[in-house]
Amino acid sequence: MERVKLDFPAEAVIHRHPLTVRVTDMNYGRHLGHDAVVSLLHEARIQAFAALDLPEWDMHGHPSVVADLAIQYHSEARWPDALLIETAVPEPQGKALIIYQRIYQADSEQLVATSRVNQLLIDLATGRPAEVPTQVIQALANARSG
Repeated sequence: MERVKLDFPAEAVIHRHPLTVRVTDMNYGRHLGHDAVVSLLHEARIQAFAALDLPEWDMHGHPSVVADLAIQYHSEARWPDALLIETAVPEPQGKALIIYQRIYQADSEQLVATSRVNQLLIDLATGRPAEVPTQVIQALANARSG
């Protein structure tokens, strides 16, 4: 079986967000379920963008949509584990924001999962992908250098 390989760009980290595994995040195997991982990643991603005054529904006039998502699992997490989710966004190329995230156990720093999302900004007039606005590019650059 060929596994997804996601190279997390540590130099592009813009935000770190703590979360805990809730009992409702557990699956039948008694560990963090896939659906819950997607939700935790989304929560951390929206917090990262909100910290830059870039809500996902209005990134300087453009709502955003997820075009695709890849997740690579490394280890299990269980209730009530404390987690840390890092969000990294390299400089945008073209019409997509490529957003990497990795989930760690907060105490041991053991890697739980790594993900990559391709997120598009939409032109409201045409319904088509739009170029990433300069203000978004600048806000991300400032966060990476800060």
